[in-house]
Amino acid sequence: MEVKTNWKVEDLLTIYNKPIMELVYEAATVHRKYHDPNTVQISTLLSIKTGGCPEDCAYCPQAARYHTKIEGNDLMSVSQVKAQALRAKAAGSSRVCMGAAWRNVKDGPEFEEVLEMVRTVNKLDMEVCCTLGMITENQAKRLAEAGLYAYNHNLDSSEEYYEEIISTRAYQDRIDTIKNVQKTNITVCSGGIIGMGEKLEDRMQMLVTLSKLQPASVPINALVPVEGTPLEEQEPVSIWEMLRMVATARIVIPKAQVRLSAGRMSMSREGQALCFLAGANSIFAGDKLLTTPNPNISEDMEMFKLLGLRPQQAFEKHPQPETVEAEDSKLVSLGEKPRWSRPKSMRNS
Repeated sequence: MEVKTNWKVEDLLTIYNKPIMELVYEAATVHRKYHDPNTVQISTLLSIKTGGCPEDCAYCPQAARYHTKIEGNDLMSVSQVKAQALRAKAAGSSRVCMGAAWRNVKDGPEFEEVLEMVRTVNKLDMEVCCTLGMITENQAKRLAEAGLYAYNHNLDSSEEYYEEIISTRAYQDRIDTIKNVQKTNITVCSGGIIGMGEKLEDRMQMLVTLSKLQPASVPINALVPVEGTPLEEQEPVSIWEMLRMVATARIVIPKAQVRLSAGRMSMSREGQALCFLAGANSIFAGDKLLTTPNPNISEDMEMFKLLGLRPQQAFEKHPQPETVEAEDSKLVSLGEKPRWSRPKSMRNS
């Protein structure tokens, strides 16, 4: 059955605003059609390079221009990443997501090191995901050749509201990066953040855009306000907003894994159970999401046992990529330097 990709914001508002019992029932029905309702994919997020980012994302404590208490660190070594990946695997994670606080990937020694990290973790029979900022088509192909399973690049919000939270790159830059990834066999992970002061229509517009892109994974993040960032005083979103967002995402992007991402620290087990019922089937585990707190994996395993959930095994959804060693690679660094861009409203001001 073909998945609908021509949703309109009005359609999604109608879905989102249904009585909660009806909405959750509909989402759960869709979920069971495409997924095992008792299986949840577990990812561990690892910050391989923290802080010092030149961008101005209003929610992010890693932006160099904000005065936060984040301790920056240089790029981790391959051996450090391997040790962390093995620890995550032993605890129950099937995927390691490596994040670097970069605006975009720059060809050179650090990218070569990241490619070696990808090769190393893929050989551990774990899914490897990276979030490194913007990448070119050639860089995407090199990551694919190394054995990358997924690439995360969130839209964050609607194109209109995006300009209120980021001025250092255009929305189209994000779309272009996703399309570069889609030219390879790497799966796309793309979602957004709710609770940044956006309107409900912005949230629905983001889902409309995602439905056209059809990512394999859709992280739904609730803003975690961090002292020192422009959004430090934002009110937290309620569990009901999160539940409705998860359910709507599940109905609109039925084949994707919908991930409960940032914000789980403030959610009760009952609230998380409702989200799993409504179609969430992926979480980030571990005590930290890059720089913000997250439930400990042992607590999550206890919750899984209570709910009768099982962790999804690696490569259940997509086959494991092959790894091409550096010396056998047929792709070379092109020394690309992406141009800086700004959102439309910034360029016209």
